[in-house]
Amino acid sequence: MSEPQSLAATPPTGIKIDLDISRALVLLMAISVGLAVASIYYSQPMLGALASQMQVSESGIGWVPTITQIGYALGILLLAPLGDRFDRKQIILLKGVLLALALFAFGAGMQLSHLLLASFVIGMAATMAQDIVPAAATLAPEAKKGQVVGTVMTGLLLGILLSRVVSGFIADYLGWRYVFIAAGVAMSLVVVAIAKGLPSFKPTSQLSYAKLLMSLLHLLKQYPSLSAAALTQGLLSAGFSGFWSTLAVMLHGAPFHFGSAIAGAFGLAGAAGALAAPIAGKLADRSGPQKVTEVGAILTAISFIFMMGSVFVSPAIALWILVIGAVGFDMGVQVTMIGHQSIVYRLDARARSRLNAVLLTGMFIGMSAGAAIGAYLLGHFGWLAVTIFGAICGGLAWLVRLRQR
Repeated sequence: MSEPQSLAATPPTGIKIDLDISRALVLLMAISVGLAVASIYYSQPMLGALASQMQVSESGIGWVPTITQIGYALGILLLAPLGDRFDRKQIILLKGVLLALALFAFGAGMQLSHLLLASFVIGMAATMAQDIVPAAATLAPEAKKGQVVGTVMTGLLLGILLSRVVSGFIADYLGWRYVFIAAGVAMSLVVVAIAKGLPSFKPTSQLSYAKLLMSLLHLLKQYPSLSAAALTQGLLSAGFSGFWSTLAVMLHGAPFHFGSAIAGAFGLAGAAGALAAPIAGKLADRSGPQKVTEVGAILTAISFIFMMGSVFVSPAIALWILVIGAVGFDMGVQVTMIGHQSIVYRLDARARSRLNAVLLTGMFIGMSAGAAIGAYLLGHFGWLAVTIFGAICGGLAWLVRLRQR
């Protein structure tokens, strides 16, 4: 089941790499992953409005982001390993077409069941982003791998965070359906750009699909640093998702009574943290990713502890606490992710898609669990419980990274 290891990247076929083309490719990949992963988060700022229009409870509408995250986690686990077996470009294009169709279907949904089905497909197809990131690692020269991956990840992280801003604004002023129609059009344009601009990639494995999936377990056993990275990122992502999947519902109620646009605007706070991604990539190249992951984990824990104070002060002060805390923990989660990718992409160049699949499966299992736990905690114990949950997740992640020393 195991294959010969090689630390040299397998070059893509059909393209000559130089500085100018590399910059254009990096920009294309950053935009593509940003728009793809944004699809998972468009619904979050409008959950309060969706619950009212679909006439369902807050806990019922909470299944929309949960099902989306489950679809994403399954897509990473079941589909991402195919990037080592087949041409990544063709896989990216197929997922892009499916994602565009699913976004249009969500926009046309008339019942909660329609939204849930479309959400699951959106989650599965949005994993095209996690086919593009290993492609960036393959294209990048070894000495700048962390920097290039960090730049592409900036696009991904900005997509996650700014998606809430855009969707919240459009939902308030035009209606939530227009969000998904516009997203479907944007993804259609991305598919055309990828078809023209992204090179083809030579497969690095001849394993059957069943053996590809089994090799994920083999990689986990072979590389303890991989399992530690997946666990750490899963813990941080649980706190991350617990916050973002409940924020709009919390702000929709007393004492704030804010609409989708204000909830989405919090994405700007998180977007500030995304600017740390390229810096984190450079630090990982120079000082080692272990230090980067430790700093990111402890920053996440401290930010959630700080946000606990939001329930004990006036609404105006609480908003400032939440904004500052969102900048802090988003930066922590993103910095840690860059460190983890720097770790796992150096383990085996022939298995980057599978290594990425393991890491991201852990991450989105945490996302799915965090969305469900966050909704439960908010509904039964209030906002303080959500922030405590995030702080616990950050603290446990920091302990896991300390053990890796």
